Amino acid sequence: MSIKLALALAGLAGLIGIGFGYFLRWIVSLGKKGSMELQIKQMMLDAREEAKKIVLEAETKSEAVVRESRAEIKVNEDRIKKAEERIIKKEEFLDKRQVDIDEEVENIKQKVAEIKEIREKADALHKERFTALEKIASLSREDAKKLLLETVEKNAEEDLLIRTKKLELHATEKLDRQAKDILATVIQRLATSVSSEIMTTVVPIPSDEVKGKIIGKEGRNIKAFERATGVEIIVDDTPGAITISSFDPVRRQVARVALENLIQDGRIQPAKIEEMVEKAKNEITKIIKEKGEQAAYESGVFNLDPRIISILGRLHFRTSYGQNVLQHSVEMAHVAGMLAEELKANVAIAKAGALLHDIGKAVDHEVAGSHVEIGRRILQKFGADELIIKAMQAHHEEYPYETIESIIVQTADSISGGRPGARRDTVENYLKRLGEIEGVANSFKGVEKSYALQAGREIRVFVYPQQVSDLEAKEMARNIALKIENELKYPGEIKVNVIRELRVVEFAR
Repeated sequence: MSIKLALALAGLAGLIGIGFGYFLRWIVSLGKKGSMELQIKQMMLDAREEAKKIVLEAETKSEAVVRESRAEIKVNEDRIKKAEERIIKKEEFLDKRQVDIDEEVENIKQKVAEIKEIREKADALHKERFTALEKIASLSREDAKKLLLETVEKNAEEDLLIRTKKLELHATEKLDRQAKDILATVIQRLATSVSSEIMTTVVPIPSDEVKGKIIGKEGRNIKAFERATGVEIIVDDTPGAITISSFDPVRRQVARVALENLIQDGRIQPAKIEEMVEKAKNEITKIIKEKGEQAAYESGVFNLDPRIISILGRLHFRTSYGQNVLQHSVEMAHVAGMLAEELKANVAIAKAGALLHDIGKAVDHEVAGSHVEIGRRILQKFGADELIIKAMQAHHEEYPYETIESIIVQTADSISGGRPGARRDTVENYLKRLGEIEGVANSFKGVEKSYALQAGREIRVFVYPQQVSDLEAKEMARNIALKIENELKYPGEIKVNVIRELRVVEFAR
């Protein structure tokens, strides 16, 4: 029983505890509900106060905006009112101005009409006056005008002639002074030595024993050498030297190189002489090319065809009035370049025209025609610039001056050739005479080659033995002598040697 009672009491106590808990919870919730209502009411009051403040601020701002807008509208109204007043005034001024303009236009029209009427009256009076003058003078208007012009021209003719002559003299003197100044400047800027070519070349020898080897048995070596080179070997009592004489500088150079090689080799015989002469000719050909390239580089002329350069180098062994033609051409290129600079012309064309102006002289003994015409054909064949051809072709006035560069080249030629000591006319005439002697000999059929020796006092003519017999050789010598007597002028006498040598070569195998 006690256990049941205890359980019943415990259950009752639990129910009472649960009921008390719910009561306390209800009491707490009522307290919280009251506090929340108070908070809500307080928030509502705060919100109303904030709303009132916002409304008041909005009303204040709106009143300020309204006031500003009204002030701005008033300002704009005043501005518009003033603008309308100015426009009205301008319209009134323009209306008034238009009235004035209309009045002025009417006045101008009236004045134009009056001027037209006055001009018509003046023209009529002018015609009447001329008509009266023509009747009085018995001359028409054209005749009177012509007479007046003739009278004025006659009276002023002498004054005009004097004035024209003074202007011409003044202009000529001024141009002469200017030209002299330019030429003097160019000549002063150019400083090159001038040396005339001589007709001999001296070859040093180590001992007098070499002279005997060079002469050979019965002079066969020296004869073979002279035949192969076309020069004259002078072996005299001068110690340590042998002289090579020839008017052709190329022959002298070939002979010099061949003789020096023979002396160095030591084996001097006809077969070796011919071998060394051929070798020397190849060396001279190489020198010719080098001299041409050197001249073009020194003159500042580039982009020339290599074949033109090779022909140009041959002028190193060519002389004109004793003056080396290649040196003369290089000197001319410098002069022409300076003249072109002074005259604002094409410097490159002037230099090239001057350098190549005498290129025809390199082959004028092989090709017919003047050296100018030969030079033109060479440059045209190898594609030189047409302006260069025009610049070089007029230096002897065979062609007209087509460009200012052609005048410059001709002037440079005169400057270079006319300098004191540059040329010797007697030397040129001497060389020309020797060339003419050889030309006469070479004109005969069967002649292999001919050489003028001993200052033109002897001509050696080598003939083909297959074409010319001994009897014909004797007759040829007589005919050559007669042709020289009839066609050439020379001092003293000329010895004609016709040499016919039959050489038979066989090989033992």
